[in-house]
Amino acid sequence: MSLLDTVDAALGADGVLAEKMSDFSPRAEQQAMARAVAEAIEADETLVVEAGTGTGKTLAYLLPALHAGRRVIISTGTKTLQDQLFHRDLPVAKSAVERPLRVALLKGRANYLCLHRMQMTAESGRLETAEMADQLQQLMAFAGATRSGEISESPLGQVDSRLLPRVTSTADNCLGQNCPLYADCFVMEARRRAQEADVVVVNHHLLLADWALRESGYGDVLPAADIYILDEAHQLPETAAQFFGLAVSSRQLLDLARDVRLEQQREAGDAATIGDQAASLEQAVAALRLAMGQSLRAAWQAAPAAAREALEALCEVLKGLVESLALQAERGPGLENCHRRSEQLFSNLKAFVSAPEAYAETARVAWVETRGQGFALRLTPLNVAEHFADNRSRHGKAWILTSATLSVDSDFRHFTDRLGLEEARTERLESPFNYRQNTRLYLPAGLPDPGQPDFTDAYLNAIAPVLAASQGRAFLLFTSHRALQRAAEWLPGQGWRDLLVQGDAPQSRLLERFRRQPGAVLLGTQSFWEGVDVRGPALSCVMIDRLPFASPGDPVLQARMQWMQSQGRNAFTQYQLPEAVISLRQGVGRLIRDQADRGVLVLGDSRIRRRPYGRLFLDSLPPMPVVEDIAEIEAFFSAQSSTSS
Repeated sequence: MSLLDTVDAALGADGVLAEKMSDFSPRAEQQAMARAVAEAIEADETLVVEAGTGTGKTLAYLLPALHAGRRVIISTGTKTLQDQLFHRDLPVAKSAVERPLRVALLKGRANYLCLHRMQMTAESGRLETAEMADQLQQLMAFAGATRSGEISESPLGQVDSRLLPRVTSTADNCLGQNCPLYADCFVMEARRRAQEADVVVVNHHLLLADWALRESGYGDVLPAADIYILDEAHQLPETAAQFFGLAVSSRQLLDLARDVRLEQQREAGDAATIGDQAASLEQAVAALRLAMGQSLRAAWQAAPAAAREALEALCEVLKGLVESLALQAERGPGLENCHRRSEQLFSNLKAFVSAPEAYAETARVAWVETRGQGFALRLTPLNVAEHFADNRSRHGKAWILTSATLSVDSDFRHFTDRLGLEEARTERLESPFNYRQNTRLYLPAGLPDPGQPDFTDAYLNAIAPVLAASQGRAFLLFTSHRALQRAAEWLPGQGWRDLLVQGDAPQSRLLERFRRQPGAVLLGTQSFWEGVDVRGPALSCVMIDRLPFASPGDPVLQARMQWMQSQGRNAFTQYQLPEAVISLRQGVGRLIRDQADRGVLVLGDSRIRRRPYGRLFLDSLPPMPVVEDIAEIEAFFSAQSSTSS
């Protein structure tokens, strides 16, 4: 039986999935996607497939991939989706395949305990609080009992952010085979399982980190595979820009300084000068952060003059440390590692400082951002198409890239151009959900332009009757933290008490409470626009204040626009607009997650009606009836209440 016939049979009304899943029902869209995936695998082609919410795309790509009898790497957008795929979807698909399959879940180093660094931290005795010391003891006990070493499985829940880098490793500070505890390393054990597996589930960050590692000549993380499946593929262009560029953070520099001190005490007790230089590095990092001011996210050329001077001073301190470590590196693997790291950081800093300010010369932008007491200096490519295409040509034979949001008004060119996928076959499958019957799109009339200072208050007043009609049960999604905070201040005065505000608790906890609390209202920004799944009447309304255009002050956006304009391209229509459309489609995708779901989408941005480009947004959304009269929304929710009662 051919792969196509096998997949058709499995997804049919009398197929193996119908036997194993009590709630399974054949879906034409799922069957069509599975056939397209099977054809791409058999022909060793690249397929870009957009599958609307409810298509069942995970099983549609898993079944042909598992039946193909070749090694598969599946990459997802987030660790949450990675866990869901591995623990929920993959076992179902695996049960439909007659032959035995070895599967493995592999995450980045920061998810696993590092026995060596944990031991070093315990020996140093340098922990800021008693709570951190208690957490360290609990993690050490957990390390003795766990097989995976995954921190998420520990009884702690959330580990203190100051402790985390002291009990995990990075590619920079890992000692590799020189580590005294290498034989018991959790990361190496996870990688060994991945090397032996038929199917490996990773995330985009790990996949791209593997490519970057191979490019640098430092080895690899993932096994070779024939089939690559990239789910939530709309995230890839921005994620790729992170990994094909370079970055130096205050955390990297401070971790180096701390490790230099520890290794000097362990391996070169008589070389006290190195410890003094590590302290000087910490001071130089603090001075640079101070010179950057309270909050900064800008092109380096726009950074304060004091920050430029502070960076030059930091470079000199780091250069001196590199020279001193070179003389001591042979005294132990720890100091040797510190020397290698200091050389790489110094090289990256020099590349950052010397980057041309004219973006057209190298298609890269040097920029800086601060977060709390930390900072990051980044050199980001403005176009990753060539990088991505080169790596794709060196890995695998069949490539499947999928998401619910890859096209703009049914056109894939924006996505395929950004990743160098011009030759890819494209498929678009509509959602099987009945949006015309089960949804409404409410566009409040009379709202001011989003750029006006009174917009947020006017918007909140406009959505108040919608919230009353829906009895809460709503996501309020904002494009800025300032608008979110204003809503968090305003809503309690309107009688809303069951408010869940992003930042008050971890996202998973907020979602758990939202599902449990009848009539809850959740306020979120970007992290709640995608990858969030709430089914049933608990979520019956999604409200979006503005069209999600990227901030015009973003340094990467500014540089990319200048670079595109230097090529004679229209940066607004060819980049800003399609990016905003895809982002809006992600937010809208939170509303209907199941066949029986009903709900209202509210868009508060009047530009969707007033500007010519507004039609592109509307044409890219599911077929929702558009409503401007609040009475129709009240009637919609009233009918929903009558049906449910």
